[in-house]
Amino acid sequence: MRIRPRRLRYGEILRKMVRETRMDASSLIYPIFVKEGQGIMEEIPTMPGQYRYSVDTMGKKLEELLRAGVSAVMFFGIPGYKDEIGSGAYAEDGIIQKALAQAKKEYPELYRITDVCMCEYTSHGHCGVLCGRDVNNDETLKLLAKTALSHVQAGADMVAPSDMMDGRVAAIRDLLDENGYGNIPIMSYAVKYASAFYGPFRDAAGSAPAFGDRKGYQMDYHNSREGMKEAILDIKEGADIIMVKPALAYLDMVTRIKDTGNVPVAAYSVSGEYAMIKAGAKLGYIDEEKIICETAVSAFRAGCDIYLTYFAEEIAQYMREGKIG
Repeated sequence: MRIRPRRLRYGEILRKMVRETRMDASSLIYPIFVKEGQGIMEEIPTMPGQYRYSVDTMGKKLEELLRAGVSAVMFFGIPGYKDEIGSGAYAEDGIIQKALAQAKKEYPELYRITDVCMCEYTSHGHCGVLCGRDVNNDETLKLLAKTALSHVQAGADMVAPSDMMDGRVAAIRDLLDENGYGNIPIMSYAVKYASAFYGPFRDAAGSAPAFGDRKGYQMDYHNSREGMKEAILDIKEGADIIMVKPALAYLDMVTRIKDTGNVPVAAYSVSGEYAMIKAGAKLGYIDEEKIICETAVSAFRAGCDIYLTYFAEEIAQYMREGKIG
């Protein structure tokens, strides 16, 4: 046989030489939960090995990440109080605003991204202002833009709206531009499905809705054309990066957007993906290290440029060791 694909599989050096998918720690983003209070470092029961930190304790984790080569973090806030309009999201002394100021002061080399949403801050747990039992899309836009602006003023390098309201990218872009922040990029959770994979996150952030669900604004997981529509609309509104969430079950959308769009594509390996790997490894059913590597590579092979993952530190280590990358 003249054509033998196996020829290029003999030896580690050759396999790496012809590798199609290459990764770098600079493409990793670590999601971190920051909570009101002091001296807090509490493990999240549904996400073993992940913690909620207070502003005064988060530095230990940020230092670990930077030493590992992970230079980008996405902040999620857990406020001390909640109300009907989520005022803690855009308060000058809100938990995210305080965390950003501290991180900017102590770790200026860290790239600071913030999740922009209302669900962690509203007493009802929905992602916007209510009108009866429905989320009022257009009234919510004003608060989302206000939240994004407050994050940037506190030190955010990038904002990432995750609410799935129609028109929120345009609203945020306009307000940032009007206030002189035209260079701040927006990473839009454009293709965000209503998914059971979010369960552990809602425990971590205390953001489960008090009634109903989020299927009226997050996407139906049966749909891919609708996902493309969301991505294209957000690009037209000014999104600089398009995110697909969750990652593992929706890699087809990563590929479709990569092939069609003209912006970088991010994939968020969410809490449920993390929890499944941890649970399977604890039971001895899977090899944790190998599964972490394989699932990460699958996202990059599908076309993602940026990978948000709770395993960021481990993946960076595996890259250094030459196990992936």
